[in-house]
Amino acid sequence: MNTPKYFFAQNIKFLRKRKQLTQQDLADQLSMTRVKLNALESGKTGAPQPADYFKFSDYFQLSIDTLMRIDLVKLGELKLRDLQAGNDVYTTGSNLRVLAITVDKSNKENLEYVPIKAKAGYSAGYSDPEYLAALPRFSMPNLPSGSFRMFPTTGDSMFPVPENAEVICGFIEDWTSIKRGTPCIVILRGEQDFVFKKVTMNAEERMLHLESFNQAYKPYQVSIGDVLEIWKYHSYQSKEIPKPVSDVQHISVAMTEVLKRLKKIEDKIEK
Repeated sequence: MNTPKYFFAQNIKFLRKRKQLTQQDLADQLSMTRVKLNALESGKTGAPQPADYFKFSDYFQLSIDTLMRIDLVKLGELKLRDLQAGNDVYTTGSNLRVLAITVDKSNKENLEYVPIKAKAGYSAGYSDPEYLAALPRFSMPNLPSGSFRMFPTTGDSMFPVPENAEVICGFIEDWTSIKRGTPCIVILRGEQDFVFKKVTMNAEERMLHLESFNQAYKPYQVSIGDVLEIWKYHSYQSKEIPKPVSDVQHISVAMTEVLKRLKKIEDKIEK
């Protein structure tokens, strides 16, 4: 199990300098001594008091969890302002997720690619800017606004998406906005991999229903607490030419449509 990284000490030092305050200035505003503030910034205080966390959280308008878990130095000014404006997962209590990204020289977001060799480490490094900085990244025209990432697919559970295709997905901030059966890449806590499934959100039970595209695989559910990130399918790239639709598939589609119409008729009769 990887030891989690905490950034509290370097974050409060960074935020103080960002506001162009001396240690004495900030210490006075937080009603603490400069010696104590220096110890907190240098990490010499191994276990700060809970009241200290609340003071910094209130003053900088960032949640305690963000101050501890996110390396703010590498987020960039625009993202910091966004967090302080209230779009902080831990402050709002919503399903918003803080996303670490990389940008090009023009401060435009890159499209990061997670190659096969990096798949196993993604669930541990997804929020680590150093991990993301080591990923291949490039820009792609005609993508809508938002943050995008490219993931490799393996196995046959994604049919009709070809095996070994690269799936381009957009980051979903608010999980409650997911429509029933939305194709997504789902990053699960503790997994050595990520999954590409049709996702249905059950907010009341705090569960995600995951269904494979290949009907040979049974659907299953996971707790929202076990989900790290969700990326909505946008498109895919593959070297394979799509196979023509077989007669059996045509029949299956036709039967599905007939069953839907029968269900609508039954519903009208019951009413």
